[in-house]
Amino acid sequence: MDWDKLKTFHAAAEAGSLTGAADLLHLSQSAVSRQISALETDLGVKLFHRHTRGLLLTEPGRVLFEAAGEIHARVTLADASLQDLRDEPSGTLRVTAPTALGAIWLAPRLARFYAAYPQIRIRLLLLDHELDISNLEADVAIRPWASSQNDVIQRKLMQVDQHLYASASYLKRKGEPDGLDDLDRHDYVAYGPRHLAPIPNLNWHLALGRKEGERPREPLIEANTINGMMKAAEAGLGLAGLPDYVARENDRLIRVMPEQAGPPFEVYLLYPQELRGSRRVAAFGEFLNDEVKAWREEA
Repeated sequence: MDWDKLKTFHAAAEAGSLTGAADLLHLSQSAVSRQISALETDLGVKLFHRHTRGLLLTEPGRVLFEAAGEIHARVTLADASLQDLRDEPSGTLRVTAPTALGAIWLAPRLARFYAAYPQIRIRLLLLDHELDISNLEADVAIRPWASSQNDVIQRKLMQVDQHLYASASYLKRKGEPDGLDDLDRHDYVAYGPRHLAPIPNLNWHLALGRKEGERPREPLIEANTINGMMKAAEAGLGLAGLPDYVARENDRLIRVMPEQAGPPFEVYLLYPQELRGSRRVAAFGEFLNDEVKAWREEA
């Protein structure tokens, strides 16, 4: 089979649409459509059901997608191995992280990484769900939870505390809480749906000061990303329990009742076993260690 056509098919199946595949491959939508049609002609089978909501794999398409995924992983690993044979760390490094951690804490620090390693290009994949590191959907992951996979390498990057934060406008309107007994008169920003929170006990602040067995407070507003929670707190909608990496460097938020901390959690760096000797991964890991150390010293 023609690898270019197979790669285009795999991208379309992953994206679920011709438009998504075109964006991934930096091709026109018509070019993607032509390559898939040509592959279907070559194989003599229909690979997709096409409808207004996107593309659905046929049974032959599912079989081919599994095989193409294995080939894609092998090609990606081969490319990574070749890049690491060069004199200096270079090439593309795909880094996945949750939206808030990646956009608010990591992204502003990447200029220092580029200054140290100008030959490495970071591709930042910000998602609040896991990419499959063991199948090389990304090269490196930064996650506020441990991996359950046995075929990845992981190490603790940092421990993160959580505190209550609010905007100056909210505190001007409602005043600062005068102890735990005063918390019930305040409005709250929370994560919702709560069972999908990417960090355990992310809504700890709703039960702060409540007796065991009492129902948590009902929030004024819920957001389905930590970044959304931060923005709602910035807008003056209430008190939010936020990880310090989100709120500490935000000059539009004020820490409230700093002696009251939420449950801490650990952030991990993960990468597949196959990239154990990668100089790009090693360079990025060292960079993160330095940034975490500097961030702790600034606290």
